[in-house]
Amino acid sequence: MFPTDIATLHAPNSRQGRILQSDRDADLFFTSRAGPVSEDDMDLHSRYPSLDDPRQQAQKRLPRFVWDYLDSATGTEATARANRAALDQVRFTPSILHGEITPDLSTELLGQSYPLPFGFAPVGMSGLIWPGAERHLARTAADAGIPYSLSTVASLAPEDVKGDSGPQAGFQLYPPRDPALLSDLLGRARSAGFTTLILTVDVPAPSRRERQTRGGLTNPPQLTPRILWQIMRHPAWAIATLRNRLPRMRTLDPYTTSNRAALPSNAHAGYLLRTSPDWDYLARLRDAWTGPLIVKGVLDAEDAPRLEETGVDAIWISNHAGRQFDAAPATIEVLPAIRAATKLPLLLDGGLSSGLDILRAIALGADFAMLGRAPHDAVAALGPAGPAHLVEVLTKDLTANMHQLGSHRYTELPACLL
Repeated sequence: MFPTDIATLHAPNSRQGRILQSDRDADLFFTSRAGPVSEDDMDLHSRYPSLDDPRQQAQKRLPRFVWDYLDSATGTEATARANRAALDQVRFTPSILHGEITPDLSTELLGQSYPLPFGFAPVGMSGLIWPGAERHLARTAADAGIPYSLSTVASLAPEDVKGDSGPQAGFQLYPPRDPALLSDLLGRARSAGFTTLILTVDVPAPSRRERQTRGGLTNPPQLTPRILWQIMRHPAWAIATLRNRLPRMRTLDPYTTSNRAALPSNAHAGYLLRTSPDWDYLARLRDAWTGPLIVKGVLDAEDAPRLEETGVDAIWISNHAGRQFDAAPATIEVLPAIRAATKLPLLLDGGLSSGLDILRAIALGADFAMLGRAPHDAVAALGPAGPAHLVEVLTKDLTANMHQLGSHRYTELPACLL
């Protein structure tokens, strides 16, 4: 993704270049206040007990243009704020004198049993956030027995994570307009072991993402003096990036062209291949994919019955974390109406940042929760140890709050709603 000129960070004529010359000196940066914390040095849970803690650490470690790519929404970012505000409005009445309980955190989705009710949502260009992020997330998900989703515009291709993602992995599809390209993409996903297809339908065109633009990220990135300065001020990220393959959208490598003149600076080559799907496209995709098919980006309950009729296996309620449209409803707000409109399994994302948020979603009708930013905050903050720590934090939070509610299982949660 970055041109090879990034190697100028090693230039011996600059102070920063001299600092980054040796692995020993590089390791000193990793133990600085913006570096990762070793599990040998302290218990991660005592330092990062909530999901907001690795988020703050990630902001310190990442160059601004990378942080703004991960954290920003579009417009005034009102939709992103609405997700959080709406979740906070969902309240429960705690239970007393319920005796000893052992909460059952397991659940089922699409005929598969899971020990926990959440998974990792797809995020484009994960490798920009931290090198190898896709593999770290996929391996953690496989170890925990939860689903991982790889984006079409990830920095690793399906073939790159084959064997890492486990049998419950999903491939998130940005729909290509070329039928031959679509057929090839689906074949590659199947061959790499992805069993579930996730069609994203809420990106008909690039959004503006003004904060991302102000941060200086372009596609492809340009090493302007401002970007170089940001990189030099974040040596842990710079060294990790230099030590690994430079990130790019490897899934699209066989299909992209050099003609990008029509793209805005915050778009990428993937837009040259995409189309805005319609109902006929969905029907053809249903015929082409033999495994479970999930449609992601649904906010209108009136769409649910037709999705059922088309043969979709599950609906993913999402407003793209506010990254596409700044006047969308919060996902938790539309969940009850969509639940009432369909018997299909419902997945939900949108501002979830705790086990309690996951319980809020389940109580209002979701079958499964998906998190995108939080796992990437964790891997940016703590490297390979981050995603496993996130799973531990969420598991502990789910358990603690189930105890407070006196609930043995998720089916008891609706009765606890205030």
